[in-house]
Amino acid sequence: MDAPREATQSDQVAVPAVFMRGGASKAIVFHRRDLPVDQAACDAIFLAAMGSPDPNGRQLDGMGGGLSSLSKICIIERSSQPGVDIDYTFGQVEVRDARVDYKGSCGSMASAMGPFAVDEGLVDAPRDGEATVRIRDVNADKIIVSRFAMRGGRAAVTGDLAVDGISGTGAAVRLEFQSPGGAATGKLLPMGNVVDTVDVAGVGLIEYSFVDAANPVMFVAAEAVGLTGTELPDAIESAPGLLERIELIRRHVTVKAGAAPDIAAAAKVSLPRIAFVAKSARAATLSGRVLEAGDADIMIRMIGRGLPHRAVPVTTALCLAVACRLPGTIPNRLLSTRAAQGGDIVVAHPSGAWTLAAQVTDTNSGGFNAEMASVQMTARRLFQGEVLVPASRV
Repeated sequence: MDAPREATQSDQVAVPAVFMRGGASKAIVFHRRDLPVDQAACDAIFLAAMGSPDPNGRQLDGMGGGLSSLSKICIIERSSQPGVDIDYTFGQVEVRDARVDYKGSCGSMASAMGPFAVDEGLVDAPRDGEATVRIRDVNADKIIVSRFAMRGGRAAVTGDLAVDGISGTGAAVRLEFQSPGGAATGKLLPMGNVVDTVDVAGVGLIEYSFVDAANPVMFVAAEAVGLTGTELPDAIESAPGLLERIELIRRHVTVKAGAAPDIAAAAKVSLPRIAFVAKSARAATLSGRVLEAGDADIMIRMIGRGLPHRAVPVTTALCLAVACRLPGTIPNRLLSTRAAQGGDIVVAHPSGAWTLAAQVTDTNSGGFNAEMASVQMTARRLFQGEVLVPASRV
């Protein structure tokens, strides 16, 4: 389309949209056909719809919730690629800045894309039984296979799957990320090693494992920055200077990886993400529930856009699962004996624990291949209609 249609109010325009929860995130989902061809015009719509930029960090004048997990957009269209049903483009709408970032992917919202496509008539599915939707993650140029139940010609919503960090239960959506390695960099191990070090001024020598599977993440042992891995987000956020030191580490690795020319420029580069891992231990969750050491196989605390996550992004969790299967990485060293034998990996995060799986094979030439990583999530359509944006902004 050339432009969104005018709403009844002369100073606003309306764009068809669906507001959905996918996993531990929420996003406005658009059909590609309902958006302008020009990317800058699309970004203007997305920013206005979310209420960005907002120097107060609350996005009160839009649909956003002031957190990265609540400030997302998805664009869906039928795919022209053989064997693929839909193309899924993800955009992270910055809260305080006038910018939409398309470099990363969102596994949480990927769980909503199959049900969206079926319910919108983009993909054929059985009236009852299991639907299978093959999704091309445009950001990473990777394939995600989504499997979920159908009831009466619609994607099932109610079910008994409980996912920590998400209230209630829902119908299971199984996501299988095919060949997730090298999603952003083209390499499973972008630095060529399972462990590297970086000397950070004012912090010291930091050991990390940089793995790119579903999204690129640098994993650091929690103890390297004075954490135990059991801390809740408020404790991390309130520790004097901690977030600044963590961001400095991330920027140094970003430069070392060639993703930014210098430390200052690395501030505007969102990838790689940084996460801290530790051996499973007794820890409280945000709900007040206590996880015992034997309830999980490894612990993670994720920092995104300078703030600690209340759970863990799905793509980061998937990357962690793959990293756990790579001999010699920091996550592999910290993995429980039980999970080291194979099978599922239970990852503990501030909101609870998620069960994941990953298949990694030795290429017999000194390298590794990530064949698949999977997770089960739930998703739900929250609102459908039109999003109104000020005409002056688009």
